[in-house]
Amino acid sequence: MTNLELYELEGCPYCAKVKEKLDELGLDYESHMVASSHSERTEVEAVSGQTGVPVLVDEEHGVEGMAESDDIVEYLEETYGDQVA
Repeated sequence: MTNLELYELEGCPYCAKVKEKLDELGLDYESHMVASSHSERTEVEAVSGQTGVPVLVDEEHGVEGMAESDDIVEYLEETYGDQVA
């Protein structure tokens, strides 16, 4: 059981890439849809210091706001990849 949170935007290809990796690894996560306007993304900005998405939070491993889809995918693979049955 994981305690992952993903801040994402509907239709975002970078977010879809992260979601595909989460699904591939069979990880449960809580999704937070953000506003399409960067100026309205105060929640994701408070978590990560920026308004871009996707942003991953993994409190169990001390990740408080990882941005950049490639970095998130790599992190998920390295952290949870060996748990796939």
